[in-house]
Amino acid sequence: MTRRLAVDPHVHSAGSYDATGTVEEILTGASAAGLDALAVTDHDAIERSLRAVELAPSYGLLALPGVEVSTADGHLLALGVDRRPPAGEPLARTVERVRERGGVAVVPHPFERLRHGAPAAAIDDCDGVETYNACSLLSVRRRAARRFAAERGHARIGGSDAHTPAMVGRAYTEVLVETAAATPDEVSADAVLDAIRRGATRVRGRRTPVRRFVRKYATNARLKTGALFARRGVTLTRR
Repeated sequence: MTRRLAVDPHVHSAGSYDATGTVEEILTGASAAGLDALAVTDHDAIERSLRAVELAPSYGLLALPGVEVSTADGHLLALGVDRRPPAGEPLARTVERVRERGGVAVVPHPFERLRHGAPAAAIDDCDGVETYNACSLLSVRRRAARRFAAERGHARIGGSDAHTPAMVGRAYTEVLVETAAATPDEVSADAVLDAIRRGATRVRGRRTPVRRFVRKYATNARLKTGALFARRGVTLTRR
């Protein structure tokens, strides 16, 4: 039997330096958004994602373990892995590591260099491309991602890239899963991963409001500036 699952595979928790929200708040937000499944994909950290896997059934949800890896060429979503691949390696090598661990590799916000999106030249092979990221303001980038995925035969993926619980499910992927499970929390993670590998996906959702986008990047700039000064031994004080 084919079942349609609404899956948000790109969500950040307080385990990411630029995000807020506990695992419980994220799962509550996912349920309220009408999702069936999600993946908490913090930047180079997997602990909260594994906690989400444990707690999700209590919310009637399926949670895939995952992490957003900082590769040498840009970010990569590693879905279905229970250990974080090392950061800083070439994207192609990271894709290999993800597959070795039974996961699928999805390139998020491709070509957006200000957001650490991988360039086309670095994406030699992967399992999916995020063709709709709710935090992407420029439609030209989304069109380029769609063309790239179509030309290469990659699964098309939609994700909220939520950094607050309220934005979970803003964009998502409709995954056509072969399963006899009666409820989403009974579907196996492997069934969802297999569907992504087959390209049995459809993109759904809408863009994050501009004001939230601006607020997010203002926060990121402040955090990065603070980190830079900290490395230089300078303490910032508020007046």
